[in-house]
Amino acid sequence: MTTTPNLEQIQRDIEEIKKRNERVEADKAWETSFARKIIISLLTYIVIVIFFFVAELPDPFANAIVPAVAFLLSTLTVSSLKKWWLNKQTKKPQD
Repeated sequence: MTTTPNLEQIQRDIEEIKKRNERVEADKAWETSFARKIIISLLTYIVIVIFFFVAELPDPFANAIVPAVAFLLSTLTVSSLKKWWLNKQTKKPQD
C-alpha cells in the first residue's frame, strides 16, 4: 500500500533538491573555472620539473613549460571545439 506524500514531505523534498542543485552548480563552476585550470597547469609544471630533474634532462624549468602550457591551451580550446561540434551535430539531417 503506497501513501500519498503530504505537503510537508513534498516541501522537504523540494528543499533537498534545491540544496543539491546549489552543490551541483558550485561543482560545475569550479570545474569550468579559470582558477582551476591555472592550478592544474602549475601542478603539472611542478611535477614535470621534478620528473626532468630525476631523469636528468636538460633545462627542466624551461622545458617543463611546454606541457603545462599545452594543457592550459587544450582546456581553453576544448569548450569552443565542443560548441562547434554540438552545433554541427544538431544541424545533421535526420535519417
